[in-house]
Amino acid sequence: MAEPKRYSEEELVALLQRQDQHAFSYLYDNYSGALNGIIYRMVDETQLAEDILQEAFVKIWNNFVHYDSSKGRLFTWMINITRNLTIDTLRSKGYKKSRKISRDENSVSNYHDKNSSPDKFDTIGLRKQVANLKPDQKSIIDLAYFSGYTQEEISKQIGIPLGTVKTRMRSAILELRKMLEYK
Repeated sequence: MAEPKRYSEEELVALLQRQDQHAFSYLYDNYSGALNGIIYRMVDETQLAEDILQEAFVKIWNNFVHYDSSKGRLFTWMINITRNLTIDTLRSKGYKKSRKISRDENSVSNYHDKNSSPDKFDTIGLRKQVANLKPDQKSIIDLAYFSGYTQEEISKQIGIPLGTVKTRMRSAILELRKMLEYK
């Protein structure tokens, strides 16, 4: 089985500037999880967060001609688009009206689904299980899944090689799987 293509940031930017759809798929596959984590920390509704993520990627695709690598890294630019879009959504009149309607005590939609909260992972005990990991694995999982860092950024943040980050993340995920299977 062939290993999936990996792009450097420069290669990815060049391909995206040419509107390469494979590069955009790569971008989505590698960055959607981190961006989704950022949105979930700001929004408490699963469906709304998914809608914002989709809209953010449409905006990234449509506005890629405005990306300037001399002003910052690609991921930082994408975070700013996503965060601003989330803030705009939360400030919109439509969102505020929907919140007022759902807070009405006579409203059918007043029911709050525990699984839609930002800490929905706690419903399956993931945060508790992450606390049981080795400290080096725990810090990588915290940065990746709860803070939205990419593996490359974790490598720079912690000061360890990218390969070590990937190995520790893989072993941490396998360990979490084992813990959750026995639960």
